[in-house]
Amino acid sequence: TQSTWGGELDVMVVDLPPGTGDAHISITQQLSLAGAVVVSTPQDIALIDVRRGIDMFKKVNVPVLGIVENMSHFVCPHCGGESHIFGHGGAEATARELDAPFLGAIPLHVDIRLTADAGTPIAVTQPDSPAAEPYFAIARQVLADLGGGQRAARTAGPTITVEE
Repeated sequence: TQSTWGGELDVMVVDLPPGTGDAHISITQQLSLAGAVVVSTPQDIALIDVRRGIDMFKKVNVPVLGIVENMSHFVCPHCGGESHIFGHGGAEATARELDAPFLGAIPLHVDIRLTADAGTPIAVTQPDSPAAEPYFAIARQVLADLGGGQRAARTAGPTITVEE
């Protein structure tokens, strides 16, 4: 399968594994990035990678648009109560410490998992649900930081072709 992106792209999101490995370095060297959003769970051990990642992005002059806390809390499907099984607020505290914007918290919610596993994200299948709202709020903030897509267009890198 071959996919080609070119022309009028507003925003392209690339999901990378944690850390600062070869993929991260290659992308920052090969593409002109408008910014990076760093996603982490709340645990201290995960936030070590956040600090390293933000340090790497600063060294290569990629603006850090903010930090997102994923799996911020578990939402019980039976009673709707919240449990902070991985801790809570670690990403927000790290954002303050590193003077980076905190973009929001994504819950650990069964509907998010089910829709993602089905290949139809919750923002598409249940856009008005409370579980989808953090995604929209984060996307609005990132798009605003990118000048409504204008900043991304001004700093666009090369046309990218992916072949399998």
